[in-house]
Amino acid sequence: MKPYLPILLILALSACSKSDYLDINGTDRPPLNAYISFVNARTVPTGIQFWTFTRQITTTAVGINQASPYLPTPYGNVQINFTEGNGTSYKASRQFGNSAAYTETGGPNGPIPDYYHTVFAAARKYDRSKDTLVLFYDDLRSAPAGKAKLRFVHFAWGIGDVQVKLRQHNNEVVLFQKVGYASAGGSNPTGAAYEIGPFTNVDAGTISLTVSANGQTIDIPALSGLQLEAGKAYTVLFHGALNEKDIPGASLISHQ
Repeated sequence: MKPYLPILLILALSACSKSDYLDINGTDRPPLNAYISFVNARTVPTGIQFWTFTRQITTTAVGINQASPYLPTPYGNVQINFTEGNGTSYKASRQFGNSAAYTETGGPNGPIPDYYHTVFAAARKYDRSKDTLVLFYDDLRSAPAGKAKLRFVHFAWGIGDVQVKLRQHNNEVVLFQKVGYASAGGSNPTGAAYEIGPFTNVDAGTISLTVSANGQTIDIPALSGLQLEAGKAYTVLFHGALNEKDIPGASLISHQ
């Protein structure tokens, strides 16, 4: 097969137009972007704005336990920051795609061009007074017929690992046996791969979730009677309360 490789390469290159990325002189090619939905999972009532490097990405402050639409952003090695209210000082910064190991300030997984992601702003695991940013990859391909895609993320500070049960059709099953803080159910619990943020296919329709920690059920009314539409993707954000002593809550985020 080796003699045919140069011919194939010539044919491929000759077929390129000025809109192709191989043509460095092209002026009408669309720019590549990653797409990120930004979520405010902090237990602070003030809205926040998100930035990549020194460029503000959000135009409307993201309220507590709310998500922005997917917005075009740079990809690869990207510094993401957020500011609070009308402030201009970064409350937290993290460099995604700049190191081989996960740290409080960086990590190996950066935004991917022409792909969808969610970035959460939240309290650090061991210090509620300090903030961090966590990136998840969002596989938004349609679920199988009659199914919806569901992800459960744990950002309720001060609550240890939780078990999540799903109740539907008069039947209750364990959906996720163990979900740790700042991670998603169904991800790898032994390493930093939690930032992949997988979705799980569930039957569309009305579902309820039960969350328990240390064998004790946490009463969360917002997780009862969730409506999931077939073919769509959702994230359940398990979040803390404004008052650390209050019961945590949950919000349902739709990705379409």
